[in-house]
Amino acid sequence: MSKIIFRTALLCILALLRTVDLGAQNGEMREAVSKYSQIMYLIDRLYLEEVDFEKLVEDAVIATIGDLDPHSAYISAEDVAAMNEPLQGEFEGIGIEFAIIKDTLTVQATVAGGPSEKVGLLAGDKIVRVDTSRVAGIGLTIEGVHGFLRGKKGTEVELGVLRRGVEDTLDFRIVRDKIPINSLDAAYMLEDGTLYLKLSRFAARSAEEIREVLSRSADDVTGVILDLRGNSGGYLPTAIDIADEFLGKDELIVFTEGRSIPRMAEFAMGDGLYMEGPLVVMIDESSASASEIVSGAIQDQDRGTVVGRRSFGKGLVQQAIPLEDGSELRLTIARYHTPSGRVIQSHYENGQTEQYYKDFYERYLRGESFSRDSIQFPDSLKFRTLKLGRTVYGGGGIMPDVFVPQDTASYTDYYAALLRQGLVIEYMNGLCDRNRSAWTSKYRTFEKFDRSFEVTDEMVDGLVALASERGIELKEDELERSREDLCLYMKALAASSIVSRDCFYRVMNSQSPEFQAALEALREASLSRNALL
Repeated sequence: MSKIIFRTALLCILALLRTVDLGAQNGEMREAVSKYSQIMYLIDRLYLEEVDFEKLVEDAVIATIGDLDPHSAYISAEDVAAMNEPLQGEFEGIGIEFAIIKDTLTVQATVAGGPSEKVGLLAGDKIVRVDTSRVAGIGLTIEGVHGFLRGKKGTEVELGVLRRGVEDTLDFRIVRDKIPINSLDAAYMLEDGTLYLKLSRFAARSAEEIREVLSRSADDVTGVILDLRGNSGGYLPTAIDIADEFLGKDELIVFTEGRSIPRMAEFAMGDGLYMEGPLVVMIDESSASASEIVSGAIQDQDRGTVVGRRSFGKGLVQQAIPLEDGSELRLTIARYHTPSGRVIQSHYENGQTEQYYKDFYERYLRGESFSRDSIQFPDSLKFRTLKLGRTVYGGGGIMPDVFVPQDTASYTDYYAALLRQGLVIEYMNGLCDRNRSAWTSKYRTFEKFDRSFEVTDEMVDGLVALASERGIELKEDELERSREDLCLYMKALAASSIVSRDCFYRVMNSQSPEFQAALEALREASLSRNALL
């Protein structure tokens, strides 16, 4: 079935779901709805006080959805836009990445080609006025920044900006425009021709972002690492489009079926930009849904190697159904299967959402993140890959081909407190802001930054002092245990701020056991491929 047919089928489902004809429904549903209507009528006519019927219905809907599976959800009208924005892939505003440093809105970077870049706004600029409103020293929040700077395309906003080395406030007039939200957090090439792609979510433009990178580098790529660690999913059609870039013509990607939904299968078109070379997909316990569709398809078709730890196990398909008041129902309508027939959804009981997530966290307590042997699958969940006949399992996430245990040896309570309070990011934002001119001049390339930049004891002491001011007591033994990881993270944040966003992952991957395992899997795949040739 083509993607067009698949998406048309979903639109037809949406239309059917929005058609409510109680006379055509089964008797049990009709009686239940009639009973609720009677109760609401009696409350309206006889109850002692005035009631908020909108709230009564809202609470009833939330309670009803709570008795279904863990992933069906009701989203109020107020929350719909905020929930959809990261997946739709764009918003309307001025196009900056920012941080709030010492209660001042500070530009970290401008979006390439965006309205702020066009008028000359620079990283390090401090926005102190928006139109006639002072925004410095007022306890500004991230939500407050969005309120000031976002707005409809074509509207104007005036900014008052302080810039290092310039005595007077600079005035900028910016016309808001559509700003893309990138889901491809990093894309860079290693010296050996390995292309690393870090995808944070499956948004509307994700496949297009990946295609743009592949088309630019196709002639030089010797292997691809698709990093889906921490990627909790997104749009199902996007997952299909991305898998299509790596699979051969007519290879099955996924099939779905539900009580009221006929089986629908998706096959690769055979026009992908990287259908043959060595491929590794990285996953972990936070990879879910669309991430599992892609990694499951790659694994079942023996197209590449899956590296990391067992994924979350979300194999249910939600249809977003807009309601008349602007709210939205995300209703589970089908279950998806990988090409070998595996069901990836973890076990759940309807109405037991809390227990469902508790079961997930208990995996960690059983030692699953540290030992493959702690994960046991019954033979009834055993499947075979479609070309090589390797054993794979269903019934709860994707089990990687190469298991990499989680390394928590240097993770201490003190380090965790710094991370939870966001103090490492806050401190490094301020440090990079103060040194931006000198550092950008000194470290013009990542290679020079990586060779020369060091997180000094003085920098660590500054972070410790900030933490002490915020009430986090220094534990010297824990600091020493975590120092290596802490310094790596601080260096990665500096690389992101001073050089480019990609460079955060270039620094972190240099010491990542998962990434090193992915490189080794690519090398083995290359050797096997050369032997066959």
